[in-house]
Amino acid sequence: MYKYRDIWHIAYPILISLVMQTLINVTDTAYMGRVGEIELGATALVSVYYLAIFMAIFGFSIGAQIFIGRRNGEGSYAKIGDIVMQGIFFLVGVSALFVLLSKFFSPMLLSSIVSSPQIYEACVDYLDLRIWGLLFAAVSVMCRAFFVGVTRTGVLMWNSIILTVANVVFNYIFVFGALGVPPMGIAGAAIGSVIAEGLAMLHFVIYAIMKLDLKYYGFSLQLKFSSDIIRGILSLSVWTMLQNFLTHAVWFVFFLAIEHLGEEQLAITNIVRSGSSLLFMPILAFASTASTLVSNALGASRAHDVMYIIRRCVAMAYAVIVPLVVIVAIIPQTFMSVFTNDVNILQGSVASVYVMLGFNLIAIPACIFFHSVSGTGNTRLALGIEIVSTVLYSIAIYVIIFTLRADVAVCWSVEYVYWSMILLGSVLYFKYGKWQNRIL
Repeated sequence: MYKYRDIWHIAYPILISLVMQTLINVTDTAYMGRVGEIELGATALVSVYYLAIFMAIFGFSIGAQIFIGRRNGEGSYAKIGDIVMQGIFFLVGVSALFVLLSKFFSPMLLSSIVSSPQIYEACVDYLDLRIWGLLFAAVSVMCRAFFVGVTRTGVLMWNSIILTVANVVFNYIFVFGALGVPPMGIAGAAIGSVIAEGLAMLHFVIYAIMKLDLKYYGFSLQLKFSSDIIRGILSLSVWTMLQNFLTHAVWFVFFLAIEHLGEEQLAITNIVRSGSSLLFMPILAFASTASTLVSNALGASRAHDVMYIIRRCVAMAYAVIVPLVVIVAIIPQTFMSVFTNDVNILQGSVASVYVMLGFNLIAIPACIFFHSVSGTGNTRLALGIEIVSTVLYSIAIYVIIFTLRADVAVCWSVEYVYWSMILLGSVLYFKYGKWQNRIL
């Protein structure tokens, strides 16, 4: 039975890695907040657009992580290496396809949906370079799936430190101009982020070669494509790929709707999103921990431990998040000043910050229960819950933003609709669903 200490031992490296990884977008936002309102608004749109594509790739790694966790729980360690390598082959190919499609179709798509010509130009400048980071991310997410699946999460912390430090340094060099490099603005932020992802990928590979007994986990130099393994992973991950893409695609719609309210409203929404991302990372860390522990418990025929794991992860997440929420509620403008020094945007963001703090408290149990649904292997049902929640979320966006054209703080209330439905669907599954004996 997992104690709080055991859960924390797995969760805290994931937490630090997620916080550090989120700081890529936060760093871009912070730098663009000091370049101009147009650039700040553009990063809001295009970073979510990129994230929607990235999360489709990440969704595949979640399916692989579930398989890895199950094999680890069973003690079938020699089968894990093939899962990781085949996943890398598949994702690199898919990422290359996404890069080509983005080069051809993204400018046309953005030009048809972004109302401001200046924001459109900035979006294209950023995405045209940023999209290449997918190739490095494809390898990194499979490495992450491996380390989380076998509960060796310590490396994630160091990897994320490398990722974040490199991103901060190279963003500064290319955005503002340093060491003989001319200032490149928003395009420089994209270059800095791609370089950082490349270095993070390289760290994962070097660490695995130098620190692990690769033969123990079934890694082999005989590399050949296995359609059977890919089909097995896709039987789970196709649903998580669709689910993750759908989640962030609709979030892109939210930012697109805000963009039609004005450039200042979009800039406010971007810095609030960045603040929300930092608060959400502990939630996602405990959700990821719950998912892998649920998968390992079922692999070890310990279904009776599952609800215990989930409840403890929820309690620990509240213990971390509530103090942070209180601090931000007391000093909202100080917290938001990390992302911009524009006084008007800071003052305009306060009401939105309070709305954001509220839905994060609902997201704690919702996110952990929802990831645990996938941890049981029922990724198709998880997609169903996501679809229902997304439809209601989209209706709320249409009514509140497009029809009522409400204040930007009121627009953030659509998140309450989404997370409430995620929580309801996930809790009902664990109460009435037949998840105890799912075979993978």
